[in-house]
Amino acid sequence: MDLLDDPTPGQNTPEFTVSEISGAVKRTLEGEFGRVRVRGEVSRVIKARSGHMYYDIKDDRNQLSCTTWKGQVARLSVIPEEGLEVVVTGRITAYGAQSKYNMNVDEVAVAGKGALMALLEKRKKQLEAEGLFEASRKRPLPYLPEIIGVVTSPTGAVIRDILHRLRDRFPRKVLIWPVAVQGEKCAPEVAAAIAGFNALVPGGALPRPDLIIVARGGGSVEDLWGFNEESVARAAAASDIPLISAVGHETDTTLIDFVSDKRAPTPTAAAELAVPVRHELIAWVEQQDARMRQALSQGLTRRDQRLRDVARALPRPDSLLESPRQLVDTRGARLAPALMSGVQRRKIRLADVSGSLRPAMLTRAVQAEDRQLKEKARRLQPALLRALATRKEQLETRVRRYRPAVLEQDYRRKKQHFEDVVQRLGKVGEQNLDAARRKLDALGRLNETLSYKATLARGFAVVRSDGAVVTDSKTAKTASSLEIQFADGRVTVGGKTASKKSAGKPPEQGSLF
Repeated sequence: MDLLDDPTPGQNTPEFTVSEISGAVKRTLEGEFGRVRVRGEVSRVIKARSGHMYYDIKDDRNQLSCTTWKGQVARLSVIPEEGLEVVVTGRITAYGAQSKYNMNVDEVAVAGKGALMALLEKRKKQLEAEGLFEASRKRPLPYLPEIIGVVTSPTGAVIRDILHRLRDRFPRKVLIWPVAVQGEKCAPEVAAAIAGFNALVPGGALPRPDLIIVARGGGSVEDLWGFNEESVARAAAASDIPLISAVGHETDTTLIDFVSDKRAPTPTAAAELAVPVRHELIAWVEQQDARMRQALSQGLTRRDQRLRDVARALPRPDSLLESPRQLVDTRGARLAPALMSGVQRRKIRLADVSGSLRPAMLTRAVQAEDRQLKEKARRLQPALLRALATRKEQLETRVRRYRPAVLEQDYRRKKQHFEDVVQRLGKVGEQNLDAARRKLDALGRLNETLSYKATLARGFAVVRSDGAVVTDSKTAKTASSLEIQFADGRVTVGGKTASKKSAGKPPEQGSLF
């Protein structure tokens, strides 16, 4: 027998660790493909709380998992939506912890005009279902705004056309919010501009506009796509300031046209909708002034004629005053004799009354009243003294009955009674509390005895799926993952759905795959 056994066939093949194989596969994928572009249909879009986005790109036979990190999502010109056909650009990489490969996408473009129109129609139906296209929520435009806010490119011909038309029709103050009108920056800048105008404070350092115009010249569907983004449509719908959309030419239609308060076929037409023609307004005011003057003159003429007609039916002023004058003359003639007769009667009556009023009679009356007053004063003092004595005697009697020693003795007796009652109540409360505590301890021991955790300690386990307890094998076979609870912890088995949601992340501790 040999001291060393000969190696069996194939035993000299080199061994690799799992990490070495995973690293080699990752380097091979990244080195072989590098940066690639893939066309397919978006499916299973998941937006994580962290801001990362996970989705699949598929064709009629296969699918490719894709990942866009939080910092890359903000730079995407098109946000992936389920059912949208796109061309994604990025690099192929592998995630060794789950033996999977995926594509890190940093650029998304819609594949063809047909896909764009399908996406537009989908967004249109969604916003229409929310009621953002309803005519009842659209606000009327101000007749003559003091300040007009314009959201457009500051270097294009659009802003010059708007300013020129406003200057010709009715010069107004204009605030320009410069934005990109196409490309990936278009939608966020336009939405921010609309929200920024609404955030201005009336009467502040930078005045708040009374009307907003969102304008851009014509172009292809791709050029105008920024105005079809959902963020722009929602910003326009949420604007408290009336908004006119003037995007593209008359045949171009974008989502902002449906949610805006007024749609203009061209930017120049938007300026015409914003303000009236000054000369026409002045002419109209002068015409209204002339009509008002004419109506006032005709009204005065009609009232003057009416007054004359009514005056003809009235009697003459002299005839109206004849009867009152005669009555005044008659009463005036009777007034002097009546005054003399009244004075004479009152003089006779005064003489009759004054005859009975002699000084001696008044003196006797005063003396009689004085005697009565003195008699009552003489009787009043003894009566007051008797009443005072009676009250004093009653007070002394009551003072003698209310002795301090008796009151103090009664106080001590009642205090002792109160302390005895408090002591008895305390003992009863402690006894009730001890009884309740003993009953609670007994119920706790009974609960521990009947709890399923005691059963787990004897070797049993609880199986759950999606938070619900699994009680049969059929449910266990169809579940995407199972969570098994033992007495000392929980273990997750399966986790297919979780693996897709956590691409690029290590699995949780305690899971089995």
